[in-house]
Amino acid sequence: MSKDDLPAGDARRTVPRVFGGGALIGTLGGLIGLGGAEFRLPLLMGAFGFAGLEAVILNKAVSLVVVATALPFRARTVPLAEVAAQWPIILDLLAGSLAGAWIGAGWAVRLKSGTLHRVIAVLLVAIAVVLALWHDTAAHEPLLHGWVQMLAGAVGGFAIGIFASLLGVAGGELLIPTLVVLFGLDIKLAGSLSLAISLPTMIVGFARYSQDRSFAVLGRNRRFVLVMSVGSVAGTLIGGQLLGLVPNAVLLPLLAAILLVSAYKIWRHEEDAPA
Repeated sequence: MSKDDLPAGDARRTVPRVFGGGALIGTLGGLIGLGGAEFRLPLLMGAFGFAGLEAVILNKAVSLVVVATALPFRARTVPLAEVAAQWPIILDLLAGSLAGAWIGAGWAVRLKSGTLHRVIAVLLVAIAVVLALWHDTAAHEPLLHGWVQMLAGAVGGFAIGIFASLLGVAGGELLIPTLVVLFGLDIKLAGSLSLAISLPTMIVGFARYSQDRSFAVLGRNRRFVLVMSVGSVAGTLIGGQLLGLVPNAVLLPLLAAILLVSAYKIWRHEEDAPA
């Protein structure tokens, strides 16, 4: 093992590769206003050879860092006071997402490896469909009103919490369209609200994962997580600066295609590679 290798038991996990992978995924995420965890998970399982559940836990750890730094970074565009003013919507979605995150993480640690791979593949296909259609999402009148809207928000939050825990993602690709369509919010404000909702949701899922022995993957791969987190944050900043350079009508279907290929490869994966 060279001095550039991370002590994670795999020669592919060198500092330049891990940092570069994190930066690339972060840049893609920054370009579309997400943390990039959707694309990081296939990278962890494919290029870096982590087993399914371990990849989900590592993805959630890096995602926590990215989400925690992204909210203050966006404060110039969307002031935190404006985000806080939407506290009823935040609490409504959190009422469902916190429970969903706990349940989703519980399912993940109990699923057999092959089943988890197939669940991940199906969810990646779902994200690909959302991304392919997302460029048509625009602010308009709320879809629902009153208690029906609040109930739909809690139920939607529950489903998103499960989804986010199973993949180790922040869930912004589902939260943002929900906030725009269901509550009629501007997409920039929706992006910041999604981060405010994602952070506690991810912490709850993380707490549930900490009760499983697979959580030890973080201890064995501390430097890996640190290097990928730094690369991801740097990439997210770069992607944010490049925002608008590539039209969403071109970028999102392209990224959706990448996810579909990743989903196919994960579905076909018969056995977990040793981490």
